[in-house]
Amino acid sequence: MLASTGDDEPDLVVGQDLPTEAATPRVLTIISHVMEKLVARNEWLAKQTKGFGKSLEAFHGVRAPSISIAKYLERIYKYTKCSPSCFVVGYAYIDRLAHKHPGSLVVSLNVHRLLVTCVMIASKMLDDVHYNNEFYARVGGVSNADLNKMELELLFLLDFRVTVSFRAFESYCFHLEKEMLLNGDASSLQDNGPVQETLSVASSLSSLYV
Repeated sequence: MLASTGDDEPDLVVGQDLPTEAATPRVLTIISHVMEKLVARNEWLAKQTKGFGKSLEAFHGVRAPSISIAKYLERIYKYTKCSPSCFVVGYAYIDRLAHKHPGSLVVSLNVHRLLVTCVMIASKMLDDVHYNNEFYARVGGVSNADLNKMELELLFLLDFRVTVSFRAFESYCFHLEKEMLLNGDASSLQDNGPVQETLSVASSLSSLYV
C-alpha cells in the first residue's frame, strides 16, 4: 500500500499473481530502470541541497512505498490494461516536468504517485477505452480524492500540454532503447526487438500532435 497524506487509503487491487516477465511489455522494464536511476541520482542531490523543491509536493507520500517501481508499473499494466504506449507518454510527462520545474526532484517519496497519475492521463489521451480515476486509485494504492487532486495538479504543472507528437514519441522510444543499450542489456533488446516495434509507434500515436 502506498503511503498517503490522508487517513484512509484503499488496499491495492487484489488478484492473481502478476504476469510473468515474458508477458510484461519490454518498455515497462526499460522505463522502470530509467526511473530508478533518476530517483537514485535525485536522492543524492536532495541530500546535498537538503530539499526536494516545492512544485511536486502534491505527490509526496508520508514515506516511500515498499513496492518497487518495476512491480508497480507491472501492476498498473495488468489491472488497467492500458496500452504500452501510455507508459512512454507518461514518461514524457515526467521528463517535461523535470525540464519545466528543475528545482523539484522526482524521488522515492513521489515517484509512484507521479507514475500512476501520468499513466492515467496518458490513457485518457491515447486509449479508446479506459478505466476511471476511482479504479486507477485502487490499483495505485491511493485514495480517489488524492488522485483527483494529483491529476489536476499535474495538468497545471504541464500547462495542460498533454499531447505528444509522433516525432516526440519516437524520440522517447529511441532514448529509452539507448538507455538500455548503454547499461549492458543489448542482447536482451535484440532478442525482444526494438522498442519502437514493440509499441507499434505508428498505429499508436498517428493521430496525436502537439
